[in-house]
Amino acid sequence: MSRTLLKAALLTVMTTAATLANAEDITIDTATGPTTVPHAPKSVAVYDMGALDMLDALGVEGISATSDTFLPYLSEYQSDIGTLFEPDFEALNALSPDLVIAGGRSSTQVEALSKLAPTIDMTMWGDNLLDQTRARLATYGELFDKQDEAAALTAKLDEEIAATEAAVQGKGTALILLTNGGKVSAYGAGGRFGWIHSEIGLPEVIDGLEDTAHGESVSFEFIRETDPDWILVLDRVAAIGGEGESAQATLDNAIIADTKAAKAGHIVYLNAGGIYIAGGGIQSTLETLDIIKTAFGDNS
Repeated sequence: MSRTLLKAALLTVMTTAATLANAEDITIDTATGPTTVPHAPKSVAVYDMGALDMLDALGVEGISATSDTFLPYLSEYQSDIGTLFEPDFEALNALSPDLVIAGGRSSTQVEALSKLAPTIDMTMWGDNLLDQTRARLATYGELFDKQDEAAALTAKLDEEIAATEAAVQGKGTALILLTNGGKVSAYGAGGRFGWIHSEIGLPEVIDGLEDTAHGESVSFEFIRETDPDWILVLDRVAAIGGEGESAQATLDNAIIADTKAAKAGHIVYLNAGGIYIAGGGIQSTLETLDIIKTAFGDNS
């Protein structure tokens, strides 16, 4: 090999080594434990709306999300990389992201997604949901060098929780309902929306509701018998953009009209899209708190 070619080869090796040395990895907490991923990734594919909600709030750039985010405030990130349940692996491979974020509905795809790019499962679910929100904000802040933004959002969350707790204090009991095209399910403090009770001190009208993802199927008569002071409603059909009877139509009947909540004008319709699709997301959580605080009367 000539001296010129040898110098060129050595220069290539040295440049490659320097590039690798400058490429930083970071170990972060995920739903499946500590995982090492590229620090400050420039291109990110997101298959979880709670995660997308947070990255949007933090001002992270270089994001591509699923073909339908279901949420207007996140629609700018929609792309051709597939759906929450069915990623388009060919399109994802063409995108060649530095990192893939999955979670919740897409968590079963983590292994397959990992074959194309570093992938993390950031599912938020179950008890202490808002503690998970705080933890995810801190993690994303560290991952994307957005620590100050994450701290500000966490402070805002704590402030809104305190204000909402003050608003609901002494205002009576509540029952959380989810309607689905004429069917009704109830959720208690142990269910997927239970943080609404536990975080702001809103008393349940009845203990012991089934702790399942889909809630406990209930009748109109059950709602009248438990007779809550407040009814908080989520409309699944509206959340997923489906077809079927609206929540308002479902609850517009003589039995519901005979409840304390209906008589007092205390049926509160939450933004089902945010809380159902992007549960645990900082923006969806703040919006839910604001709706409840406003409905109960802001005492702050």
